[in-house]
Amino acid sequence: MTDTVQDHIKSTIETNDVVLFMKGTPIFPQCGFSSVVARVLDHLQVDFESVNVLEDDGIREGIKTFSNWPTIPQLYIKGEFVGGCDIVKEMFETGELQTYLREQGLIEAA
Repeated sequence: MTDTVQDHIKSTIETNDVVLFMKGTPIFPQCGFSSVVARVLDHLQVDFESVNVLEDDGIREGIKTFSNWPTIPQLYIKGEFVGGCDIVKEMFETGELQTYLREQGLIEAA
């Protein structure tokens, strides 16, 4: 991974409270797993920045190295790597994701 790619990834994560590295876009996901995570965030009414990794091979491979996580999508909240589809889905189903987002000031208490 080049320093430029790493710097771009780091900057994107640092300047946005919630970032989803995904295949496609929230409106037109090109992967079922990416679609699930985007729908969870939309359902919770979380504002998030999405990065379509299909538009840039450097980002697509670079994010895997950056996080040391082999798959996409990847969700970051307040600079912290949360996980991929299975982790986000499980956290949502147990309520842990909602609690975490409230603690971070990103959604209001129910």
